[in-house]
Amino acid sequence: MAIAISTVDVKARRDIDLRPGDTVRVSQKIEEKGKTRLQVFEGLVLARKHGREAGATFTVRKMASGVGVEKIFPLYSPMIDSIEVVRRSKTRRAKLYYVREKAVKEIRRQMRHSRVEKVAEETPAEIVAEKAAA
Repeated sequence: MAIAISTVDVKARRDIDLRPGDTVRVSQKIEEKGKTRLQVFEGLVLARKHGREAGATFTVRKMASGVGVEKIFPLYSPMIDSIEVVRRSKTRRAKLYYVREKAVKEIRRQMRHSRVEKVAEETPAEIVAEKAAA
């Protein structure tokens, strides 16, 4: 007699071919005020850990408003509704952690090239006078 412990289709999750470099769309169940809704998190798979065992996880990274956001999802979590591979990229590494620094370097480079100088509303003499008065 087989006992169903989880509501997840374990065979289907085991057969998902997730690899680092894939762009995936993960639909996650979120409970708010007694209701359940789906929230989609789409990003690049940086790592997959622990193979196909019960504790298997995968890390997904996306850019949200210029800030890098990473989430670690358990592969067999019942809170994950679906995992969809959107795009597949060929990589030469098993873990793509270097993408974090690459993104930071790119942002720094953009900031260097687009420097905005503040226009002083007060002259330096007025600033000194205000500090002396205070």
